[in-house]
Amino acid sequence: MSDVGAPPHVDGAAAPARMDGRAARAARTRRAIVDAHLALIDEGDLKPTGERIAERAGVSLRTLWTNFKDMETLFAATGQRISERQDALARPISAELPITRRIEEFCAQRVRMLEMLAPSARASALREPFSAQLRVNRRRNIARVRAEIESVFAPELAHAGQGREQLLDALTLASTWSAWSMLRDAMGLDVEAARATMARTIGALLVDAIAAALR
Repeated sequence: MSDVGAPPHVDGAAAPARMDGRAARAARTRRAIVDAHLALIDEGDLKPTGERIAERAGVSLRTLWTNFKDMETLFAATGQRISERQDALARPISAELPITRRIEEFCAQRVRMLEMLAPSARASALREPFSAQLRVNRRRNIARVRAEIESVFAPELAHAGQGREQLLDALTLASTWSAWSMLRDAMGLDVEAARATMARTIGALLVDAIAAALR
């Protein structure tokens, strides 16, 4: 039978492959935009415009807004990338270690996290009153450190009894960006002095809780 007039043969794998290729390119473009956003912030541009982000990413402004419909969606993606950075820095700290060792390791890890977060935290503070997404990002960061405290200092929290939530709140406060910014920016302490102050605060809170449980 003649094939004249028959539709051209279409490779069934070609269409999915083209779709996969487009999806991969789109993902690379989105990643480049988020990386450009964070790079500008890390360099001190705390309120980078869409134009500057697009230029750094090597894409057009139209491409930027095709991939992110507004700054809120870009803030969400940037917040996710920052979470990935935190995951890369995080190391488990056993609750079975002596308390002094846990305080030391916890504070050292928090300092690494907070110094990494510093540029984006300062940038977020400028826009947070006007951005619901940045407020969501901040709540997630607080929840993250709160969960870490619950794991690392589980024995002390368990002994705190009715004061558990208050102790957890106090430890969280001492470990978040707000307290770190006070030490580093407002008081002008260097990293080591600020770390020592954090460790002393956390140690005092835990010792007080242990002493209260023994009374």
